[in-house]
Amino acid sequence: MPAPIRCRATTMARKRTGRRIDGWLVLDKPSGMTSTAAVAAVKRLTGAAKLGHAGTLDPLATGVLPIAFGEATKTVAYAMAAAKRYRFGVRWGEARDTDDADGAVTETSDARPAEADILRVLPEFTGTISQVPPAYSAIKIDGRRAYELARKDLKPVLEAREIRVDRIALCAAPDRDHADFEVECGKGAYMRGLARDIALRLGTVGHVSWLRRIVVGPFSEGDAISLEQLGGLGHSAARFEAHLLSVAAALDDIPALVLTEIEADRLRCGRAVQVLRTADRTRIGELGDGAIICAMTGGKPIALTRVDGLEIRPVRVLHL
Repeated sequence: MPAPIRCRATTMARKRTGRRIDGWLVLDKPSGMTSTAAVAAVKRLTGAAKLGHAGTLDPLATGVLPIAFGEATKTVAYAMAAAKRYRFGVRWGEARDTDDADGAVTETSDARPAEADILRVLPEFTGTISQVPPAYSAIKIDGRRAYELARKDLKPVLEAREIRVDRIALCAAPDRDHADFEVECGKGAYMRGLARDIALRLGTVGHVSWLRRIVVGPFSEGDAISLEQLGGLGHSAARFEAHLLSVAAALDDIPALVLTEIEADRLRCGRAVQVLRTADRTRIGELGDGAIICAMTGGKPIALTRVDGLEIRPVRVLHL
């Protein structure tokens, strides 16, 4: 058997301080905390050397905030692109500058929608629709975040963009001032924007009174752990690892291709691998050039690769 390919180091990696952890943790983010602050709290509690999050939650919001550790940070983009599910409440009759309960009231209305009218307009907010993001959002305008401009009363102008809403359901209408919804959607959809636009369509104004994210791709609230629970694990590696999901957890929707160890070594060195097996050639031919494939060996992901003819080329190499 040919000797494994060895790569020649060309740069000196900067040494990170902290504990090496690879994988995903599903955090149940508390209300009143930014996503950045939540990541900082997780870093403090775990001592992790490298971590990040997939998909920002508003400070008001609670629920699923996937935290990527170590090599899992290379898969964050795939988790962020996954479908999401939210539950939220709308308070009719009050518009707020942030489009949620944290903002200042900007407009009021005495009009209140009937339940039948809400049900009648919801189909207009499913499928591919146009949405103007809230002024208080992280979208960049000329290099600056929209919320930074809004806080300085500079009134950022945001362009409408297409979003995908797969399902929206009215869950409850407990009184004339409030209604609760559940939404399944794609990347980039703002629940605050939906609440605002549904209210306007119903001849009133409104804002999100509470918001909870319950699913991000393969991550759900059933897997989630609170900051208090995380802190209670102490320094027990075994107890922490019981909540840690694999790096591959974010790649469930990406086609996989099993390689030999020699082929895996080529990818680790940044080299393309020619696909030789007939069945695999047929598969990548069906996927087409540019498709992303997760290369696997020994039951572990080795690299995210891009199809190029009958070759796969490494996009992100995973050192696991």
